[in-house]
Amino acid sequence: MNILLTNDDGIFAPGLAAIYKELVKLGDVTVVAPADSRSGTSHSVTFYGPLVCNKVDINGQFTGFSVQGSPADCVKLACMQICKQPIDLLVAGINNGANAGINIYYSGTVAAAMEGAFLKVPAVATSLVVDEKMDYEKAAEYCAKIIKKLLPLESGYVVNINIPQLSKGKPKGIKVVPQSTGGFHEHYIEQKNEQGQTVFQLAAGQHRHENDSTDSTALADGFITITALSPGMTNQGTTRQLARKKWKDIVA
Repeated sequence: MNILLTNDDGIFAPGLAAIYKELVKLGDVTVVAPADSRSGTSHSVTFYGPLVCNKVDINGQFTGFSVQGSPADCVKLACMQICKQPIDLLVAGINNGANAGINIYYSGTVAAAMEGAFLKVPAVATSLVVDEKMDYEKAAEYCAKIIKKLLPLESGYVVNINIPQLSKGKPKGIKVVPQSTGGFHEHYIEQKNEQGQTVFQLAAGQHRHENDSTDSTALADGFITITALSPGMTNQGTTRQLARKKWKDIVA
């Protein structure tokens, strides 16, 4: 099996090295990842200007392709140019911090998986909740076991895996749950910089209360979460309602 591994924390991130050790047990792994951290870049793509790409040694453990671009750039470049054999599975992560709820939209990790789906490659995004000690090795073991159970994934599938804080002990179990869209209790902190300018720092609080079990609530309760995502954003119900309206008079 040919596996493409990427992330948004940068090619030297410990989470990437941890999951690499597990993935090589499943197949041939090609690493194509951003040269530096691109967290929160969502699905940005470099349209203007070339992408600098270098083959690098990753902490003496393995080699990979370092790209001066976004996670989506890395997947595009890997699929269209770098990987000479068809890619059977794309894995993004392990991310430093959860990618659940509305953070999915901001995440470069999930965007990399989505880019894989656009290119008809089955993809898995993997993330670990921020903890005092980030146990990427144990998180990688859990992720690898889940990936093995998921295989074979169909073309274009995207699965999002989140691992809870492991410092609190063994996860309570695994929950297959929908994405939360409740968001956070957020606010901006107003400050002055050294030049006397007014600056605003975004501060996020707890998730808004939700009655139903979602990725955010299950993760907070100590469960590993699995969420199937769709690369298409069309609201089918609303589209059907709009199609029933009469539009001819607009261009008459």
